[in-house]
Amino acid sequence: MEIFHLRYFVAVAENLSFSRAARQLHMATSPLSQRIRDLERELGQRLFDRDSHHVALTRAGAALLPVAKDVLGRFDDIPWQLRRALGPERQTAYVGVVPVLHPLLKERLARVEERCAGEFDVKRWPGNSANLVSAVQRGDLAMALVHLPVHAEGIEVLELLREPLGALLPAAEFGGRTSVSLSELTDHTYVTSAPGTLPTYFDQLKVRLKAAGIHKELTLNIGDYASVREIVANGSVFGMTLLNAGRGDGDGRDASVVLPFRDFSPALATGLVWRRDRAEPDGDLHTLIREAGAEFAP
Repeated sequence: MEIFHLRYFVAVAENLSFSRAARQLHMATSPLSQRIRDLERELGQRLFDRDSHHVALTRAGAALLPVAKDVLGRFDDIPWQLRRALGPERQTAYVGVVPVLHPLLKERLARVEERCAGEFDVKRWPGNSANLVSAVQRGDLAMALVHLPVHAEGIEVLELLREPLGALLPAAEFGGRTSVSLSELTDHTYVTSAPGTLPTYFDQLKVRLKAAGIHKELTLNIGDYASVREIVANGSVFGMTLLNAGRGDGDGRDASVVLPFRDFSPALATGLVWRRDRAEPDGDLHTLIREAGAEFAP
């Protein structure tokens, strides 16, 4: 007797029809009837009363049905029972990370990886904020560290950090200064890197700059901060960057400076995002997101 004999028997017993059982099993009726006869011969019992119009279980067939179901159930549970005996299986979880991430957040992400190492193999996936949020929505990423704001269906957001922004200015003009005001930049051109390379918060900054009378803009076709800095060093233009971005062009010349605003307080926020349903108690990422929330909590 093979396990498939019991599977065929249960299919016929539940359908009380050889033709319906054959369709369910994706096989022809004739070999199914033959396998049932083989089983009856091996057990020495007739399991079905059948004629051309009706199929019914015999007393022996009715007695075998619960036994066969129990055996099949335990047989089908073997893979699950084995995984259970071996302990929880480690999952690979990808966490999205924006290109410029504060060192403090990098340290905390490393601690999340350590805390969850027994259950998750956490790997980092770089990208810009918009693409990372979309990947979280699709389920390709477990969660992501992105620049805010984020407004996406089904996504939870935990703000982690706000970093002040300043004006990136030519050192030849502003080198001796400790701050700058928006009104001093109305004759300057605001320069940014390529579309799609900056957080959406920079769209809000453009609105604020225009309201302050700064209408000239220059958008580069590359997403490289160093290129923005080179353009600024030439004079008459300025950019926006983190106040802790420092100064100089890397070759010993202080060609640009970063100054805080006196009349403006821009700040770039970074947050942790994840899909709400995957963090539920029965969600596949409940443990990972719980540990990340505890580690990243401001």
